[in-house]
Order: sequence, then C-alpha cells, then structure tokens
Amino acid sequence: MSLAVIALLLAGLGLVAWLSARARAAAFAGPGKPRPHSLPGQHGWYVALWTIVPAAIFLIAWSNLSGNLIYSHVLASPEAQALPGFGLQRSTILNEAYALATGASTTAFNPQAHRLAPVYAEAISFYSWIGLAVTLLVAFAGGAWAFTRLSPNFRARTRVERIVMGTLLLASLIAVLTTLGIVLSLLVESLRFFSMVNPLEFLFGLNWSPQMAIRADQAGSSGAFGAIPLFWGTIFIGAIIAMIVAIPLGLMSAIYLTQYARPRVRAWMKPILEILAGVPTVVYGYFAAMTVAPAIRDLGLSLGIAASTESALAAGLVMGIMIIPFVSSMADDSIAAVPQAMRDGSLAMGATTSETIKKVLVPAALPGVVGGVLLAVSRAIGETMIVVMAAGLAANLTANPFDSVTTVTTQIVQLLTGDQEFDSPKTLAAFALGLVLFLVTLALNIVALRVVKKYREAYE
Repeated sequence: MSLAVIALLLAGLGLVAWLSARARAAAFAGPGKPRPHSLPGQHGWYVALWTIVPAAIFLIAWSNLSGNLIYSHVLASPEAQALPGFGLQRSTILNEAYALATGASTTAFNPQAHRLAPVYAEAISFYSWIGLAVTLLVAFAGGAWAFTRLSPNFRARTRVERIVMGTLLLASLIAVLTTLGIVLSLLVESLRFFSMVNPLEFLFGLNWSPQMAIRADQAGSSGAFGAIPLFWGTIFIGAIIAMIVAIPLGLMSAIYLTQYARPRVRAWMKPILEILAGVPTVVYGYFAAMTVAPAIRDLGLSLGIAASTESALAAGLVMGIMIIPFVSSMADDSIAAVPQAMRDGSLAMGATTSETIKKVLVPAALPGVVGGVLLAVSRAIGETMIVVMAAGLAANLTANPFDSVTTVTTQIVQLLTGDQEFDSPKTLAAFALGLVLFLVTLALNIVALRVVKKYREAYE
C-alpha cells in the first residue's frame, strides 16, 4: 500500500477524531452547566492533532527505515544467493528488480532481475502492511488518549495554541537554519577558493578567464579570475539599462493608475500589468533572443554601429520590462498611501493635478518608490536566463550597449555546468561569485526594507 493511501486514511481518522471530540465537547455546555474553558472546535482540534501528528511522525520515520528492511529481506532470500558480489552489476540487477516489482518498468536486461522481482514485491507489500497497521495503531492510541482527557475544565485552547506556536517556531527555525546553511556553504567554499586565488586579484582584476589547462606547460594553466568584468556586466545590464526602462515606465504606470485611471480601468489594467511578474524568465529570454536582439542588431547596423547579435542592450531592455511590476506596485502603494489631506490642500491652493503629482505626491511617496526600485534592482541582478540567451557569455569590460557582456549569475551557471571537480579554482570561483552576489543582494534588500519602514512610520 502506497504512502499516499496511508496518508489519506490518516487524514480520514483525523476528521473522525475532530468530529467525535467536537460532538462530545458540545455536550459540556447547556442550561444550568458551568461555562467550559474551551470551545468545542478547540477540543476537536486537540484530539485530531493527537491522532494525526504522532502517527505522521511514525509514518515519516517508517518510510525512511522500510527501504533498508526491504533491501535486507531481499538479500536474505534464496533467489539473491546467486547475485554477484559487490559492484555495479549487483546494483543494476537489484534496481531492475525493484523497477519490475513497483511497476516502474515492464522489462529488464538481466534475467536475475525477473527472479528477484516477486521477492521484492512480496517484501514491499509485507512492510507496507506493517507500516499501515502500526500507523493506524499509533493514531488510534493517540486519539483515544486525547479523547479521554476531554472535560469542561480541560484547557484545550491552550494546548492547541502551544502546538500551533511550536509549529510556527519550527517553521521559522527551518527558514533561519536554511539561510544559515546557504551562507556557510558559500563561505566555506569561497574560503577554499581564496586560499588558491588572491582575493585582491578576484575583486579588482580586469581579466576573467577561469579555464584551467590540463598540463602545467600549457598557456593559461593558472587561469585568470579578475571578476571586475562580471561585476560591471551585472551592474550595466541589471542596474543601469534595466532601470532606465523600469523606473520611468513603472512610475508613470503607477501615477496613471492612481491619479488618472477610472476605477473600472484600474481594476483591469493593474492585474494585467502584474502578470508580467509571473511570466517565466525563460519566456523573456526567448523574446529577447528571437525578437529584441535581432532588432537591436539591425538598428545598430543601420546607424553604422558594429552591433553584436547578443548585446547588453537587448538583455537590459527585456529585463527592464520584466521588473516593471516591481517598481509599479511599490510606487502605486506608496502614492495611494499619501494622506488625502495633502492632495486636497494642494488642489485647494490652486495647483493643477499634474503640479500636485509633481510637487506633492511624488516627493511624499519617494521613500516607498526608492524602496521598490532597490527591490527591483536586487531582482534584476540575480536574473540568469535572459542574460544567457540574449547577452552572451563574453566577459567584456565595455560601456558599449551593443557589445556582448556577461553577468555574475551567468558565469555561475557556466562554471557549474557538466562534470566538475570541486578541488579546482575554476569550480570554486562559482561559490565566490555567489557569495559576492548574495552580499550585494542582501545589502540592497536591507536598505530597501529600511527605506520602506521609514516611509510607513511617517504616514501610519
């Protein structure tokens, strides 16, 4: 029996426990009876949690343990005595037998797999039934124990709130520990990289060529890890070209939607505009590579400028379109949060609507707009697919938007693609680039959140 079926049965038992406990707790209240401490629904949740949670913990532990038990059961069978010793052939036969037993495959290359498949199927069925039986037993025991504790004075609400609080605390700890694990993994591998490459060369070098020669006598055997061209490419595409597109269009969109658009127009245009944030980045990449990049190349040639098929301008323009909703939504919320009294006062003094927007609303909403821009920048500098498909892989230190450039994220993908050795500076360079990108993005987010917090404190 599959884990999904067992989980479904467990959910059904939890529902039955909730209904039973709720019905019993409902009988605690009535004319002439003291008021119960907790509501019937809270008693129901208490019993349901004790029915589901211990059984679910056992089910998770059993799903991890049963695999080894099944494997040992199969190896102890007479059919497994003819298997070869430890090695690739033995593992291949066992994997084929498992696929036959579970129905994932109908054929096997080795005849021994067909003989082992029934043994595997028998073991899987045997331990699945054991898991089901013990899971249901644990669920029944937990629910029955909790059900016997119900009484008018029982503090079910307090117990349920503690369980919910513990669950929320666990979720928070998982998020914090995950972030800590990411930072430590980047930091450890980056320190290994900096033990092989001078940090000053990495942070201030102008030549990026991480390819390592196979032999020491070959040219470029030590590689070149100057990351300035990558940092400049990231800033050039994500923080300059993309922002030149996103800031004016996003801000003007927000001004139109909050000040000029009718409610019916706003109700349609705002969701349509925010759809841009949900389009997969690979779709933007296709659009940049197939439509925008050739158009920019033809434009450059018509102006007498040597334009590359893959250019920073193509990637930056499409990236700017992609992050318009980030700027627009934050600016929209910021402008709408400006007190109505400031608008009315400006109009009462004789200012026009455009003058009110320019002299009153935008300056008042500027902290929120700046916060949105910073969040959009942090989103743009972490983009990969658009740059890979439209800007190229060349690490050029140039200010010509028609030239091909690359970014930090693109190089990380390139360095970690394929079979790599993690003792090589070439591969470890990806972690150093990731650490720098993480710190920059973290700083931008902290600044943006502080700016937005200051803005909220001013008008709330």
